[in-house]
Amino acid sequence: MTIKPDKTFLKRAKKLLKRNPVLREVYKNLYGKLSSDPFDSTLHTHALTGDLRGKYACSLTYELRIIFKLSDDTIHLLDIGTHDEVY
Repeated sequence: MTIKPDKTFLKRAKKLLKRNPVLREVYKNLYGKLSSDPFDSTLHTHALTGDLRGKYACSLTYELRIIFKLSDDTIHLLDIGTHDEVY
């Protein structure tokens, strides 16, 4: 699948990775898994409800989540941050 990050996602990810350089490798691994199978069990991907209905979340770390939506053969990365920041 093709991964297409939104501008907001890129801005937040860049800021997050700059503050926490140790996350770079974790992020690269997640990116690879997400592109091959967004529902890989290690990602803990789950459908969202309420205002975020139609979108999915996966875990970058225990505290950090990535919000995305699927369309055709593309994964649109929408947001990244802690549970409270993205929900």
